[in-house]
Amino acid sequence: MTSISISIIGAGNMGTAIATIAAKGGASVQLLAQDAEKTAAAAALAGASVTSGVAGDALTGDIVVLALPYPAVAGVLAQYAGQLDGKILVDISNPLDFATFDSLVVPADGSAAQVIAETVPGARVLKAFNTTFAATLATNGVNGVAPTTVLVAGDDASAKDALIALLLAGGVLALDAGALKRARELEALGFLQLTLAAGSSIGWTGGFALVK
Repeated sequence: MTSISISIIGAGNMGTAIATIAAKGGASVQLLAQDAEKTAAAAALAGASVTSGVAGDALTGDIVVLALPYPAVAGVLAQYAGQLDGKILVDISNPLDFATFDSLVVPADGSAAQVIAETVPGARVLKAFNTTFAATLATNGVNGVAPTTVLVAGDDASAKDALIALLLAGGVLALDAGALKRARELEALGFLQLTLAAGSSIGWTGGFALVK
């Protein structure tokens, strides 16, 4: 169990799944989104230690998870400017061009996570969760065949250790995937997995699994 606190911005399937894992790991969890009623319902599902609020509320977590589609990230970063310094800031996005579903909207030599790190240089930015679907987080398994593993990339070793410890405490495997520059490869992997699922080549309960 862990005594760390976490704020999750976004109460969709991913945000709710992450909140559930964090609550199981003993964290104090704050779940924020635009719709107060839906957020409260998601928090109730996630666990007794999960509180709900609306986007714009003051952040209470040591860890802040952006459980948002990439186009929504810039607005939230602007909204919370000044509150993110020193926080562990987790980007879960896959920056797809949703008009074509055929490319990423970040430079080929960069990543969404690196853009975020440049935008909020005082935050300790990590990339995580973008290679796992919400269903595989919720069930802690990839189509019942292999356990779910969350890959975590970042330049701050203690930030990675804190997130990985929380996930392990919540019963989910996690692995250090290297420096933040590895977010480029994680986003490419997430992009491929999404296109396979969108084309029905795999299901949303499936995806890539890591076997040591």
